[in-house]
Amino acid sequence: MKTALLSVSDKTGVVDFAKGLTNLGYRLISTGGTKKVIEDAGIDVTAVEEVTGFPEMLDGRVKTLHPRIHAGLLARRDLPEHMQALKDHNIDTVDLVVVNLYPFKETIQKDGVTEPDAIEQIDIGGPSMLRAAAKNFADVITVVDPNEYNNVLNAIHDGSDDRAFRRNLALQVFRHTAAYDALIAQYLGGDEEFPDSLTLTYNKVQALRYGENSHQKAAFYEDAMPELFSITQAEQLHGKELSFNNIKDADAGLRMSAEFDQPAVVAVKHMNPCGIGLADNIEEAWDRAYAADSTSIFGGIIILNRNVDLATAEKMHALFLEMIIAPSFDDDAFEVLAKKKNLRLLTVDFDARPEAALETVSVMGGLLRQEQDLVHETIADFKVVSEKQPTEQELKALEFAQIVAKHVKSNAIVVATDEMTLGIGAGQMNRVGSAEIAITQAESADNYGQAVLASDAYFPMGDSVEFAAKHGIKAIVEPGGSIRDQESIDNANKYGVALVFSGRRHFRH
Repeated sequence: MKTALLSVSDKTGVVDFAKGLTNLGYRLISTGGTKKVIEDAGIDVTAVEEVTGFPEMLDGRVKTLHPRIHAGLLARRDLPEHMQALKDHNIDTVDLVVVNLYPFKETIQKDGVTEPDAIEQIDIGGPSMLRAAAKNFADVITVVDPNEYNNVLNAIHDGSDDRAFRRNLALQVFRHTAAYDALIAQYLGGDEEFPDSLTLTYNKVQALRYGENSHQKAAFYEDAMPELFSITQAEQLHGKELSFNNIKDADAGLRMSAEFDQPAVVAVKHMNPCGIGLADNIEEAWDRAYAADSTSIFGGIIILNRNVDLATAEKMHALFLEMIIAPSFDDDAFEVLAKKKNLRLLTVDFDARPEAALETVSVMGGLLRQEQDLVHETIADFKVVSEKQPTEQELKALEFAQIVAKHVKSNAIVVATDEMTLGIGAGQMNRVGSAEIAITQAESADNYGQAVLASDAYFPMGDSVEFAAKHGIKAIVEPGGSIRDQESIDNANKYGVALVFSGRRHFRH
């Protein structure tokens, strides 16, 4: 008779699985709460201590860590000396192991959890049994996921539980225990931002139709300890499934929107803002974001940091948009937007905006990890280096433009008022090229006379200041720090421009 050992924290489906194993001729052995659930269902089951001849001890910390269990798991059936050793010591083989681990992740996600509480949820016996059984997958079936119960019963019944089937189950085990250990390492690592050995684990959210282009395969994964204010935790209410580029654009837009406490609308194309509007209400903020670049917003991603009302929804409905993300939608607003069957409508918890976080990006053969750039300079940080002093309104506009520039691919130039962007120059190989793009775009705006300019990094020479001044810009903010800063200061004084140094660079690659 074959033996199955069942010891699970998640009891979902375990009774039916136990019945199925019994019907297939397996003898069941079990521990603690699992044994009670199976017994209460009227199924014959043997306690592990009856097999080991040793009681559970240390408040259940030691139950299955015994040679009579692990020898039964690890013995190779194809080696006579292994089988003889079992016979000599009167040990039965264990042919199937069903284990899911203590709920460590669920525990550390609870508010107010203490370290001792978390430590108690570090499973020892479970991973040990799973790894032993998975190592010997040629002879032992391992089940770590309740979703596999029916597949396993069917495979045993029809004889398809071959080496390939068992190997796949063993693969699930090692992935599961590796992820489990990674979470423990992250928790115990605490505030250690850059450990010598970086252990990360991610869960698959969905397979994507394709990647950046249709010939590239792709999938979407989330951190095992997800951030609530993230595209991974967004609830999709309507529309087509998200694409690879949708996800990246949405992530960029959420990062931008997190900068603003007042009503704000962010329009994103290719991970750059194409328009950002601020106002006292979300409809006016939309109007300004749209007016910022009514051409580029076509096919864009829209992030609103306030509830979407009917008036705002009707204006957005008039355009072709890929996605709209907001904290919520009024019922009538949702009804209007949902008329477009492909338009993706998502909600995100804007109250959960992160105050500090790390980000990781991949390179060939490795990873780069850094703190997110969550800092922006305020008017109080500005140093006026020109003869001309900026006005109060210009200072407010400079602060806003600089925040936006932080989220534009470098080299980045942003032309804006204190309420909206007017022109954005992104990703050019020289700074004056970005300035030309941003200013040319902005010049046609009715409120261009109020425009200021922000640069994400210092001007390497005075040509950008000169170009901006000759095109009507009256105030500029840049980090400063170039060995040729004086050229920019001299040109600012020559053309009567207020030049402000912020003191901090904000490259974005």
